[in-house]
Amino acid sequence: MNPHLAPVGVPDPTLLPHVQRLCDLADPYTRGPAEDELFAAAMAEINAWHAERSPFFRSLYEATPPARPYRAPLVHANFFKRHEVLSIPRDEVDLHLTSSGTTGQKSQMFFDRWTIRSAQRMVARIFERNGWITPEQEVNYLLYSYEPAPALNLGTAFTDNYLCDFAPARSVEYALRNTGGDGHEFDPFGCVAALRRFERDDAPVRILGFPAFLFITLERMRAMELPPLRLPEGSLVVLGGGWKGHADRRIGKEELYARVTEQLGIPGERIRDTFGSVEHCVPYVECDHHRLHAPVWSRVTALGARTLEPLPYGETGFLHLVSPYITSVPAQSVVMGDLASVHPGDACGCDLTTDWFTVHGRAGVSHNRNCAVAAAELMKGMS
Repeated sequence: MNPHLAPVGVPDPTLLPHVQRLCDLADPYTRGPAEDELFAAAMAEINAWHAERSPFFRSLYEATPPARPYRAPLVHANFFKRHEVLSIPRDEVDLHLTSSGTTGQKSQMFFDRWTIRSAQRMVARIFERNGWITPEQEVNYLLYSYEPAPALNLGTAFTDNYLCDFAPARSVEYALRNTGGDGHEFDPFGCVAALRRFERDDAPVRILGFPAFLFITLERMRAMELPPLRLPEGSLVVLGGGWKGHADRRIGKEELYARVTEQLGIPGERIRDTFGSVEHCVPYVECDHHRLHAPVWSRVTALGARTLEPLPYGETGFLHLVSPYITSVPAQSVVMGDLASVHPGDACGCDLTTDWFTVHGRAGVSHNRNCAVAAAELMKGMS
């Protein structure tokens, strides 16, 4: 068994039996009345867990109408940029991650062993379902994220390096090179050189990270009048982090995927976008129709901007993500700064039956910086 699929236990099996059962579900996209009932029971347990351990959450929970789905209080992701709220003692923190670059406001998120292992196991199960765990096949990695540094604790860097565990690395190249301390600099020529070198190898290539950096690399290849590459069969692109901070240079997802196929030779079904955040670590990975389906461990809704009530399918509102997996911080019900619409599973056309969502952009104008914004600033003057 892959070690990332190994069993992991909740902090208190007596208080959290349904949370354990829900997170132990092996099929990431199973859905039915039994799973819905289990999810509701797990949410009741995790609400009680945080109400007992967090005065902040207890006061919020007591003020939440029982009629609200799962009686889940609404906590905006930006709350964690200004407040550190834990439901565990500090000495039980197994991992501390942030959401932003080296300056500006950062979400400070703390994870006990159960929470981070549970989130990692979700990722592993989705990768396993897609056939992307290949312990027998070495791959070359190009990571469009931050080269590790001693003081670096960004959630995106942690995730991208974790994804390298699913196939043994023949080599690893980073797009954002460490320049000393916690500084980083985007290296487009290094990315181009790595891709050209990988083409001559027989190992598949895995490209992970920010889509904006991949696009800049493709643009640089065009400007250099380089012929299209044909990366080895089995190569894979898994993107995440969005285009925040450089919306004026953003191209459509379909166009980006077509460029990857044209210039790198990777077919569309092997190119997937993802959605996630340090405040809500449940992974959302595109299906082969490029829809972001909710896994069985979470529920997704869009909330009306004025009422903050759940909207019908197809209407655009604030993205609301709910999951009972997290015991370390009362972040089981997070309202994101993204506008999204939610759609029924059968409206996709793939073989998954869970609801899926489309992100339509950020709500309003914010000066909050996150990892994608900080990374995008490194691209200034690069194109």
